[in-house]
Amino acid sequence: MNVLFLPKEGVALYRELLNSETSRDALRFYRPVETPSGVAISVASLGSALSLVADLRWYVRRYMHGVLFEISPGVCCSYGLAREVYFDRAVTLGESWEFRLIYRMKDGRVIREEQVMPGTDRPCSGTKESPEIEVWCTEDEFHLGISGPAEEDAGIEGGEEKP
Repeated sequence: MNVLFLPKEGVALYRELLNSETSRDALRFYRPVETPSGVAISVASLGSALSLVADLRWYVRRYMHGVLFEISPGVCCSYGLAREVYFDRAVTLGESWEFRLIYRMKDGRVIREEQVMPGTDRPCSGTKESPEIEVWCTEDEFHLGISGPAEEDAGIEGGEEKP
């Protein structure tokens, strides 16, 4: 499984993560890879992926547009859906999912977010330089948009202090 960290516009995320001693410490057992879609990190399980995101929560809030969890090649799920699957055990993922978005990426950032209406088929296209990613999300994220982990989910009580 891969975790894909999506940078905010104008942020050299790979450099930011490697320049900080705190994030280097959190990433010491991983090998981040800069991709056309952001920074990808290979992990063993969804639980370890969520733990890594929690360790990097300050960086997620400050430097990232969001975090995606690759559940199969070319298909990712949002942070909210990953939490529902892992912590709440509220849903079980199958072959398909009703609430889907398509992210068009370029230069490591999201340039377009498109809803895929339930019951329709919209295959991903794109190129190597501008890939598209299918993102499974919660119903709320489908209607309201996806953001990174909320402050209360990440255990942060106000402010933007570094861990």
